[in-house]
Amino acid sequence: MTLSSQITHYNAPTHFERALKRLGQQVLRMGALVEQSCRLSHLALFEKDLDAAQQIKRLDKQIDRYHQRIERDCATLMTLQRPVAQDLRLLNAFMHLIRDLERIGDYAEDLAELAVKLFPYPPHSCIGEVREMSQNAQVMLASSLEALADLNPTAGQTVKQMDDRVDDAYETVYQTLAVTRDIQGVVEPILLLALIIRHLERMADHATNIGQRVSYIVTGGN
Repeated sequence: MTLSSQITHYNAPTHFERALKRLGQQVLRMGALVEQSCRLSHLALFEKDLDAAQQIKRLDKQIDRYHQRIERDCATLMTLQRPVAQDLRLLNAFMHLIRDLERIGDYAEDLAELAVKLFPYPPHSCIGEVREMSQNAQVMLASSLEALADLNPTAGQTVKQMDDRVDDAYETVYQTLAVTRDIQGVVEPILLLALIIRHLERMADHATNIGQRVSYIVTGGN
């Protein structure tokens, strides 16, 4: 079962079902833009790619427009169409999904800004662990969006396991930064890295939320 087939209940889709299908497509397009923002933030952080950092601002405006449009259309359908329980569950899930996606996009934009501030400094010894956190967060988002497209209710468990690894990495890197002594020069790169790993941890949390909301769409359970 896919998101498209879940929405179409009959051989001849109604106006409401067509509107619901368009909403589902818009959510997935918004998700693709957020994925792109995450890839660009990764390039900015670990390849010192200034062009990638600058591209994110344009993408974030597109993401915000999708967020506003989908939220408005969901509210309109809820108010005017009186959806049945299954469709109401889907609309509610969409509204929560796009909030998670919008937050991930915001974190990606913030990461790009932090990356630019980090450009002048040499890589910290824990940069490998931070890179792995970023890669895992990206995989989690991709897996959650694939689960949404396929309406796979079990994918959320895999994403949750990856989230546990990101949480563990956050704690490890944070402790490394917290006990750093005899800092040569300025303390700014330590502070920037602390913010970066916090942003990555939150991105992973929101990706986990998306996987869990897919399960809610399919099963109706929390």
